[in-house]
Amino acid sequence: MLPAMPKKLRIAIVGPGRLGSALAFELDRAGYPIAEIIVRKRSRQTAALARKLRAQILLQNSGGIQANVIWFCVPDREIARAARVLASEGKWKGRTAFHSSGALPSGELGALKKLGASVASVHPLMTFVRGALPSLAGVPFALEGDAAALRVARRIVRDLGGDPFQIRAQNKAAYHAWGAFTSPLLVALLVAAEQVAGAAGLSTSAARKKMLPILQQTIQNYGRLGPAGAFSGPLVRGDAEVVRKHLKVLGTMRDAKEVYTALAQIAISHLPVKRRAELRKALTAR
Repeated sequence: MLPAMPKKLRIAIVGPGRLGSALAFELDRAGYPIAEIIVRKRSRQTAALARKLRAQILLQNSGGIQANVIWFCVPDREIARAARVLASEGKWKGRTAFHSSGALPSGELGALKKLGASVASVHPLMTFVRGALPSLAGVPFALEGDAAALRVARRIVRDLGGDPFQIRAQNKAAYHAWGAFTSPLLVALLVAAEQVAGAAGLSTSAARKKMLPILQQTIQNYGRLGPAGAFSGPLVRGDAEVVRKHLKVLGTMRDAKEVYTALAQIAISHLPVKRRAELRKALTAR
């Protein structure tokens, strides 16, 4: 007889916000039953989510958790408090607790570890916003924690189609800052681009639509050719006169000018450009 396949662990989601809800749906799709959704107070949105996932709703201080894995998806500042509240649940030995903060270490779940739980931080390098449910297939997950929890995390992440990798606790802040550059600060850069487009006579909606083809091609080039191969424009050519014209028109947009200058300095230092000295002089001229 063939050996029986191991059963999928039952999971509780603490805090069904944007990340928690998206994660719950992906876990359910991967065959992991969502046993409970744990909240501070009930809402219509939580009730609708629980119905779709066939999950029970529990209040944080009510007890009765049946899941094997308790996954905290609350904001960073609430993780330790939520763990202390759930510590009163009592039976933590043999259970696994995750949190999904990119910046904080697994030690935020120390109240549960003291009671026998294995703990880890499990952070998907992905953006979660209202109106979008991204697939987790191919998404990197940064893992940090104790050995038992990491074994469980790797298994779950692989079943989700994700790419688990381990990170040191002391490196989490740098990891999270890296993540900030890949999405939220990238959006901020695009907002700056919209403002500059306004100086060229375009509305923000028109600018957004017209930027998409070049943005999509740039990301494709970056992934296929690397940063040097994807880099183009006046800096590559060493065209300091064009850079001076850019800076002149940006003179009335201080924030955009500062962003332009900072990014151009990074390009001059780390990407293939011609006439570096002249370009630096153009960027620092008053």
